[in-house]
Amino acid sequence: MRDIRPRSVRLRQLGAAILCAPLVGCGATELAVQSLGEPEVTQIRANAPPGAAPGTCWGRDATPAVIETMTEQILMQPPQIHTDGSVLQPAVYKTETQQRIVQERREVWFRTPCLPELTPEFVASLQRALEARGHYSGPITGMLDEHTRRAVRAYQKPQGLDSGILSLAAARKLGLAVVETPGAGAETLPVKPG
Repeated sequence: MRDIRPRSVRLRQLGAAILCAPLVGCGATELAVQSLGEPEVTQIRANAPPGAAPGTCWGRDATPAVIETMTEQILMQPPQIHTDGSVLQPAVYKTETQQRIVQERREVWFRTPCLPELTPEFVASLQRALEARGHYSGPITGMLDEHTRRAVRAYQKPQGLDSGILSLAAARKLGLAVVETPGAGAETLPVKPG
C-alpha cells in the first residue's frame, strides 16, 4: 500500500525520527538532555558498533535519504472535438506519481567522550572553547543545553559531522581531550545505507 501523505509531512516525520539519534556505549546509566529546538539526545545502555574497541563510547549520526517525487499527467484518451471546434468529450488523463531515491540514507558512528568525562567543569570548558571560536554566545552554565549543542553542531559541521553530539575528534581539536597515539582505534565507523 502506498503512503499518500504529502511528501513534506513524510519527510518531516522521517527527519524527526532520525534526528533523535542516540549516543551509545560506555555501559553507563541513561542520560537525557532536554531541549526546545534541538532534537533530544539520549545516552543509553547498549553495545558499541561492530569493530569498536572495548570501553569506548560512540555517537551515531544518521542522514535521512533524500527522495524525489515526480508527478505527471498521462493522456489516456484524447478529447473528441466537433467540426465546429466545440468539445464533445474532454480528454481523459491519468495522474502517475513516482518516487526515487536521490541520495541514500547514511549512518556513521563516531567516538565521543564517555559519560563520566562530561562533568559540569568539562562542559563549561567546552562552552568557553566554543565561545572563543565564535560559535557559543550564551552563559557558561556547565550544562549540555540546546545552545551548547547548537554551538557544537556549528563547530563540527565544517569538519563533516552535522551533529549536536560532541565527537571525541572535536573535543581533541578544542583541546579538551587527550590525543591518543596513532592506531589506537578508529574515530569513525561508517554503516552501510539501509
